[in-house]
Amino acid sequence: MFDAHVHIIDPRFPLIENEGYLPEPYTIPDYRNRMAHFDVHGGAVVSASFQGTDQSYLKAALAELGPEWVGVTRLDLDAGDEEILDLDRAGVRAIRFNLKRAAADITQMTVQALRAHELAGWHVELYIDGQMLASLQPVISKLPALSIDHLGMSAEGLPYLLDLVDRGAKVKATGFGRVDMDVAETLRRIHTVNPRALMFGSDLPGTRAGRPFEDTDIDLICQVVGTDMHAVLEDNARECYRLPPRSRPAPDPLTAHDNPTLPLPRPILPSAPEDRTRPLPVIESP
Repeated sequence: MFDAHVHIIDPRFPLIENEGYLPEPYTIPDYRNRMAHFDVHGGAVVSASFQGTDQSYLKAALAELGPEWVGVTRLDLDAGDEEILDLDRAGVRAIRFNLKRAAADITQMTVQALRAHELAGWHVELYIDGQMLASLQPVISKLPALSIDHLGMSAEGLPYLLDLVDRGAKVKATGFGRVDMDVAETLRRIHTVNPRALMFGSDLPGTRAGRPFEDTDIDLICQVVGTDMHAVLEDNARECYRLPPRSRPAPDPLTAHDNPTLPLPRPILPSAPEDRTRPLPVIESP
């Protein structure tokens, strides 16, 4: 599994109030403890509004997490080329624009996004209510690569979001406790337009969300996308963040009986694992 949307809130580094809000700490050990029963093999640490454009926390987090993790950062609009290249060497792979909680100069952001893509191949991640997508379409269409956070946030923006998906945009299957929509139906429609679009993320710790990530969110994703669950839970995001694909062993064929529908004798059943690793749901082809 690749967790494409995680916030690390390290109390060693500065925070900035956003609309009077400051989050509680959420460290790498906190995240690892919460996700210990899932088979997580990498992810993306995403800079939030209350972290401003501070890069020290992000560099420290990526150094601790290792090479399977990437960063999504926010930059000052006057950030120079060397800063972008330095962050790329540290593992940053995308630039984030928060258009939901912050005023923004869209023209300057677009220029910066194009420069970051030309220099380092970064894509843009938008935290935006989907209702704004229509008015920003002339600008968004200029971006060479794009990802939208939290399913686009609202049902009203879904038609515009699906148009972007049809043109290659990625969509994060994150923040189900933040959105105003039928999550299952939204996942289904996005996946139908482009099976390579959806990318799972926990959005932990879920600051200011109606509810944070729950294990059942993964169950819901798997029920909707069926046999494409590995693409949504890992492969699509690894491709988006330009990480090599991760090989998975082929399932062992049933050899104990000629008829696989017969129950296996209890003595040859595998014993329960000592750890709490939670297997993914079994999805059968229709």
